[in-house]
Amino acid sequence: MKLSELVDRLRLTNLTPEISLEGREVVGGHVSDLLSDVLANAPRQGVLVTIQVHLNVLAVAVHAGLSAVVFAAGRVPEAPMRARAVEEQMPLLASSASAFDVVGQLYALGIRGRSA
Repeated sequence: MKLSELVDRLRLTNLTPEISLEGREVVGGHVSDLLSDVLANAPRQGVLVTIQVHLNVLAVAVHAGLSAVVFAAGRVPEAPMRARAVEEQMPLLASSASAFDVVGQLYALGIRGRSA
């Protein structure tokens, strides 16, 4: 699924509108607030759903080759993190829904986690 379509279908807020979402694929997803778990288990070109809003989330997302980070439960990172995300070309998205609900919505759209 295209990231731009996912943003529209889940009504996510794009926190980094300077970054084009066109052409970005989402092939899977992962939900975790434990960054070592994200590094070990998040699929490349996946989306990460988290409530953590600190700079290390961005570093892990870039290192893991993710397509975007979705902050759930109304969490929004501060301006320095958004600016760094633009530099790194990592889209940051936000939802007022809980992480549980965001993952359910992703699942309903056919986005799956990594197989065990």
